[in-house]
Amino acid sequence: MIKSSEFTERLQKIINFYSESASSFAEKIGVQRSSISHILSGRNKPSLDFVMKVLHSYPEVDLYWLMNGKGNFPSDPKMINSSNARVTKDATHQKSSIELPVSKSNSDSEIEKIVIFYTDGTFKSYNP
Repeated sequence: MIKSSEFTERLQKIINFYSESASSFAEKIGVQRSSISHILSGRNKPSLDFVMKVLHSYPEVDLYWLMNGKGNFPSDPKMINSSNARVTKDATHQKSSIELPVSKSNSDSEIEKIVIFYTDGTFKSYNP
């Protein structure tokens, strides 16, 4: 389960990292300014569509970091400019791939659901 307040902190970190205003951030990801305001204030929770738009517009944002705080931001340490901790203009337009963490599972555990997210914002869900 996503903790809304922690998600809000990570979203604010992304906005600050790129020195964006809430309005410019909303414009870049293609949502209304009020959507950003409602999420940052805790009034609304982010939708899957919202998360996918953030990931599409900012490929250096790691899905697992954004959703639950695990991992790193930015996902590629080469993108950090040491003088002001920002992504360079050239790096913001590069595509990156998401690597899924592999963990050892308990042999008694069973898979409940598998969800595959596509870059166009769609997804498929499989129940074994």
